[in-house]
Amino acid sequence: MDKDRVAGLAKEIKGAVKEAVGKLVGDAKLQAEGRAGKTEGRVQNTVGGLKDSVRK
Repeated sequence: MDKDRVAGLAKEIKGAVKEAVGKLVGDAKLQAEGRAGKTEGRVQNTVGGLKDSVRK
């Protein structure tokens, strides 16, 4: 498993938590930051998956 996949998953989880907290407290900015973090994590995870595929 590529380090990008691990880091991407961590960012995705962190973003999901941030988004949930923002939703809970009614902070739209925090929600948006969380969604952005989730997206960034998904992209990084995908890049890591592609790197894994190339290595095989």
